[in-house]
Amino acid sequence: MNALGLCAVGVEKILSQELKKLGLPVLAATFGKVRFKADLRGLYLALMSLRTADRILLEAGAFPALDFDSLFEGARAIPWEDLIPQGMGLRVAKVRVNRSQLHAVASIQAIVHKAAVDRLCQHRGLDRLPDEGKQGRLRVYIEKDQVSLLLDLSGEPLFKRGYRTEGGIAPLRETTAAAILLLAQWRRKFPLYDPFCGSGTIAIEAALYAWDMAPGLGRDFALSDLALGNRDLEQAVRKELLDRVDFSRIIRIYGSDEDPRAVSIAQSNGVRAYTLAQGKDPVGRGIQPGLSLPWLPDFTVCPLERLKVHYRTAESPAGFIITNPPYGKRLGDRETAEAIYRHMDVLSRRFPGWKLGVITNHPGFESFFGKKADLCKELTNGAIPSYFFLSTV
Repeated sequence: MNALGLCAVGVEKILSQELKKLGLPVLAATFGKVRFKADLRGLYLALMSLRTADRILLEAGAFPALDFDSLFEGARAIPWEDLIPQGMGLRVAKVRVNRSQLHAVASIQAIVHKAAVDRLCQHRGLDRLPDEGKQGRLRVYIEKDQVSLLLDLSGEPLFKRGYRTEGGIAPLRETTAAAILLLAQWRRKFPLYDPFCGSGTIAIEAALYAWDMAPGLGRDFALSDLALGNRDLEQAVRKELLDRVDFSRIIRIYGSDEDPRAVSIAQSNGVRAYTLAQGKDPVGRGIQPGLSLPWLPDFTVCPLERLKVHYRTAESPAGFIITNPPYGKRLGDRETAEAIYRHMDVLSRRFPGWKLGVITNHPGFESFFGKKADLCKELTNGAIPSYFFLSTV
């Protein structure tokens, strides 16, 4: 089967590398999309394991269409009865068209829906499909007159891992946090510190990576509700991934923020991430937010001007600072954000030789921070165009 992984623009290479590590062949990578091959086990493996994919879509069919008649016939020729189970409806959730003869989005949506429903109703002797209850969600992409009909296998987007119930102000997507960690080439042998931790997303994604915990272990997927889904196989893959999680690794992952409420949220999110993989700690105690344990990120209240240096350790003088500092939209004041960037030179004094990775929507970050980045990568955080700067301080 052919599938499509959706990701932030700029993250395609990282997602391709993730897929190859899972043994899933990559067919092509374009803006925000990576096409790959997978059997059913591979689809479950991708849904649970990929850190940087926002959605996984199954390529139900692909064909050329220059007019609405060929669009209808192509959509109707797809064996929808093998994909959509009895009792489930079907919705066309999104249409995207680029450089094609067909361009009327509402008409494309209606024709594809009618073609698929007509076939399903004919095969099942029905007059109509249910409008309520579970629905298969279909996307239509038309590029240079080539139609791709894609069935959503994710359900909720994959950045919704399940550990974050409160995000704080302008939270960073979990998939974006994972992407910048991989772009920075952080490894668990190095300490990691986020001085603007907010709800803790960067530190927690680092912990999942350090634990070798698949980020989708604690959630469900739309795939298992479809006709090709297999819940026994899903549970087998889940157990296989769960068995790989290793909490014996001592991690040095730290986060701080000047907002006590943000730190409290980060602590709760960290505990929740842990309990998604294991319901109690190794010695049988219930884990409470704020409890310092060697396998959890350490979050503290600390403004930048009172930055602690205990994150530097004698046995590891080198490390990584990876952060999402406040920016104009988040503060409502661009000048205040730029003042914070200037003040971040304290990091150079306190952490000489460390790698500094910063994601921000401000393209002029380097001029305010006062240091040229070794790497500058454009990527999106949700709908916000952003930049990831990486340098040695």
